[in-house]
Amino acid sequence: MGASSNQSSYHEYFTKEHDLFRKVVRDFVKKEIIPFTEDWEEAGEFPIELYKKVGELGFSSIGFPEDCGGTDGDTFLQLVASEELCRSGCMGMVASLGSLNISLPPIINHGTPEQKEKFAKPVLEGDRISALGITEPSGGSDVANLKTTAVKEGDFYVVNGSKTFITSAIRADQVTCAVRTGGEGAHGISFLVIEKGTPGFSVSQKLKKTGWLASDTGELYFDNCRVPAENLIGEENMGFYYIMENFQSERLSMCIMANITSELCLEESIKYAKEREAFGKPLTGFQVTRHKLADMATMLEASKEFTYRVAAKMGAGIDQTKEVSMAKNFACTVSDKVTFDATQIFGGYGFMKGYLVERLFRDNRILSIGGGTQEIMKEIISKLIL
Repeated sequence: MGASSNQSSYHEYFTKEHDLFRKVVRDFVKKEIIPFTEDWEEAGEFPIELYKKVGELGFSSIGFPEDCGGTDGDTFLQLVASEELCRSGCMGMVASLGSLNISLPPIINHGTPEQKEKFAKPVLEGDRISALGITEPSGGSDVANLKTTAVKEGDFYVVNGSKTFITSAIRADQVTCAVRTGGEGAHGISFLVIEKGTPGFSVSQKLKKTGWLASDTGELYFDNCRVPAENLIGEENMGFYYIMENFQSERLSMCIMANITSELCLEESIKYAKEREAFGKPLTGFQVTRHKLADMATMLEASKEFTYRVAAKMGAGIDQTKEVSMAKNFACTVSDKVTFDATQIFGGYGFMKGYLVERLFRDNRILSIGGGTQEIMKEIISKLIL
């Protein structure tokens, strides 16, 4: 009964079209990504050509408008692509490929036709790389207090300040950058697109991270950087609201990454526990191991179901600010537990490079920090329930 129930639940969300697309993405990942992930982790980067391959196949442009180079598809088609790319186990690569999902929406939603043609279409086609510049050295989640300034001088904004922890910073051809054009607080923030090569704009060396090793994370510096005023996205001093629009989909992406992290760890743990022997019998012969695996599977099932339900409501246009914050925290709590237990099942091997659970254990740590910390999620939830 459990299996058939699970199947019916799955088909509430996924159609035959989704399943066929899943196979296409999974085959691509098996051929073009999984054989090379260890090399990319060691190198600290993946081939830049991968952006073009993914762009040509339309994996990263689902749900974006077709006139901007997007591909027709619903929320669950996007979700399928995200899940299957994550199943490569190379989360840093996924994060870098996905930086367009957080940097393009302000341009798509509020940009002029000319801006969309110049700054959105080439990114969706895989010809340009786009990053989002919000986090600063002085504060991450406290977006309303960002310090980078942009002062209007004729046909230019003169930008001064810095950004940190920016995914795709090193390779990005353009940054959708949050700047202060007005007074203090949320009402004084705007978005500018700042292109690589703009005088006064420089990028740090790659930051050395615990996980997501295949992604290029860096700092951005603006020293009297003169940005054409035509690069202003939407209205001046409306940037904070554009940032808030972005957060629901970004947090859904973090749910997906956390769930697939848990799923991969569970699969690896089951396989290892069947093969590894201790005291003359496989690890699955011990009740403590079986129960650990049962708990991992139960938590994962609950987290995936919650994520899918939230995704379905988001796809129907229902505000899910509270629910997606809950789902993110829940998925990350689950992945914290599952990655910990997986490395415990693997014992010493779980502490060794070259084992997928070791990489996922490290990569997992950022998930309850990125896209809004666990503590910020609780603040959002508490405000909406009190």
